[in-house]
Amino acid sequence: MDRRAFVETSTLLAGGLALGAHASGAAAAAPTPWYRRALRWGQTNIREIDVTQYDVAWWRAHWKRTATQGVIVNAGGIVAYYPSKFPLHYRAAGLGDRDLFGELTKAAHDDGLVVLARMDSNRAHEDFYRAHPDWFAVDANGTPYRDTELYVACVNSPYYDEYIPSVLREIVERSHPEGFADNNWNGLRRDSICHCANCERKFRDATGQAVPRAKSWDDPVYRKWIAWNYARRIEIWDLFNRTARDAGGPDCLWIGMNSGSVAGQAAAFRDFKAICERSELVLLDHQFRTNASGFQSNGDAGKLVHELLGWDKLIPESMAMYQAGPSQFRLASKPPNEARLWMLDGIAGGIQTWWHHVGALREDRRMFRTAEPVTRWHAAHEQYLVNRTPVASVGVVWSQQNGDFYGRDAVDELVELPRRGWMNALVRARIPYLPVHADNLARDARRFAVLVLPDLAAMSDAQVDAVRRFVAAGGAVIATGDTSRYDEWGDPRPGGDFALADVFGAHATSESVVRRQASRTEHTYLRLLPASRAWGYGPGGATPRASGALGTLGALGTGPRHPALAGFDETDIVAFGGTLQPLRLAPNARVLATWIPPSPTFPPEEAWMREPTTDVPALIVNDRVAFLPADLDRRYGRDNFPDHANLLANLVRWAARDTIPLHVDGAGFVDCHLYRQASRLVLHVVNLTSAGTWRSPVDELIRVGPLRVRVRAPSGVRAEGVRLLVAERPVAASARDGWVQFELPAVLDHEVVVIG
Repeated sequence: MDRRAFVETSTLLAGGLALGAHASGAAAAAPTPWYRRALRWGQTNIREIDVTQYDVAWWRAHWKRTATQGVIVNAGGIVAYYPSKFPLHYRAAGLGDRDLFGELTKAAHDDGLVVLARMDSNRAHEDFYRAHPDWFAVDANGTPYRDTELYVACVNSPYYDEYIPSVLREIVERSHPEGFADNNWNGLRRDSICHCANCERKFRDATGQAVPRAKSWDDPVYRKWIAWNYARRIEIWDLFNRTARDAGGPDCLWIGMNSGSVAGQAAAFRDFKAICERSELVLLDHQFRTNASGFQSNGDAGKLVHELLGWDKLIPESMAMYQAGPSQFRLASKPPNEARLWMLDGIAGGIQTWWHHVGALREDRRMFRTAEPVTRWHAAHEQYLVNRTPVASVGVVWSQQNGDFYGRDAVDELVELPRRGWMNALVRARIPYLPVHADNLARDARRFAVLVLPDLAAMSDAQVDAVRRFVAAGGAVIATGDTSRYDEWGDPRPGGDFALADVFGAHATSESVVRRQASRTEHTYLRLLPASRAWGYGPGGATPRASGALGTLGALGTGPRHPALAGFDETDIVAFGGTLQPLRLAPNARVLATWIPPSPTFPPEEAWMREPTTDVPALIVNDRVAFLPADLDRRYGRDNFPDHANLLANLVRWAARDTIPLHVDGAGFVDCHLYRQASRLVLHVVNLTSAGTWRSPVDELIRVGPLRVRVRAPSGVRAEGVRLLVAERPVAASARDGWVQFELPAVLDHEVVVIG
């Protein structure tokens, strides 16, 4: 199945349902709609046990204390919190004829707050299943899919086409919320195949094929099934939005819910790009960090979504006040500083706060104090936190299809780790960057001096051509791993070569690529070229040579090293841990590092290189293009080894030349986000330095500083009047040669600097 067939299939399945931008001349003159002005959100996720003991007065006071402007209130789906007219719409135990949703909606409206009715649309109780078994998903044996004691509804059944739209209309008619959130609107996830009669019929009508019996990424029918499922979720998105607007007017929005993780979106058949292109607002269900991803992943998520959605729109994000993470303790408080840093890094990336509690009553009351200091500070300085444009010269390219068809069942290893490695390396180096969707390169690439392609293996011809045009126009590219070696369906390109081989100055050979971590008894290295001339400390001479069983080390070249190897003067090797394949190089390609094959680790007496040199290139540069067959980005994403981060950052500095707009010097791990806002710049610095930075949760904050800052000042931005919003004080600054320079004396958790 080729790209054109995929587009035609998706268009056919979603045809006629796409919604436009909804803006008109009349609407432009209207007051600012709620989805542009509600900047701080809150949610008390109601449990059935809360129905008879919900302290509405206390929560109204909490809305005020936290400067909340919008609330998300449980309405229906799995559990109804109002007396629904639909007999199968399960009412919360103890609700009776009480309309708790209506009461809370009225209270919020009386307080001037926006209300979104929370739905959870994809599961139902057994009596519903018994009444309509044909509305629910089944496996190949006809057994219904279940989640705990609940039954999973099929997205291709009347449950989605008729029942849920009827519930949405009922809620609007009764209580008039501004819109809807929906926690599990996507239905069955990608790891399960539904074989109900609805799916079988609709898939055959669309493709002429039966629903595949099992997962097989190389099967064209399975690929059609993937595309068909993506298209169906967009149909649902448009149907529910059309229903909400028909019932509640043009500004009544159904917003669903989306993950802050691209892999999470793919697992649920949610096309991030397509959703953002038809949305006025995105709700992120992205509540916590992992040890691997870090707080900085929240700022990254904000930038990634804004680049798809637009920087003039809002992204409220569910931020758990309870202990969320790999271990879920929903009744216990998250350590305040863990929650605080997650909130602050999200704010720095353009995300709006949304405190989230599970349950209206708690024995652990500490969590109720966590959000208020952040949200009140946000309210006092909101003018600097929205309506701004990011400033960055580096774009990190990604695509959801690369995760689907190259990453497949190893998406974290093959796709997420390389991108995470670049994200962490750039944050560590304080180099501003933006995530860029590969399909938007033709439009957006000219905004950047450098494009980074982290193992972007599955690329369409259009994406390849956009990169090639970017380079021809003078742009710099850094690519890693298998970038461009596969088409958009994950099939090897003719001859197994890179589509961008001419850009890289390197061609793949017929040998297969093996991605693996070195075993316990083997370790691999990279040899830096030419050999260092800075030897002087430590044993050995100026030019080390192997001897004895190793033979004689060949000539390693002489001359100055490339800027990418800055800071490595006293070493000729760097730890690696991966494997590589030989490449055929173009005459103009310069090799900066080669691969040293595995050798034993144990016992120590055997830990010496059997083959200290090879001609297998690990890092190649030519003009303003760098290609890393060695997946240092993936290694850094996994191992956090500083040498790998330094090499990646060095490559960016070399490729960007003098276009990087920000330099921050000083100790600590800080995440720096730079924005232009009218005639001023806004720099948001989040201090992630902590004993818990790489192992959650954070308990204690560690102050850093001073930090010496240089910011390129664009035309119209004056150096006078540099102010610190957190410290609430001005700082002295100087301007020289187009740069503003100043010092941040100290940063505890974060600081926002307004320049101009």
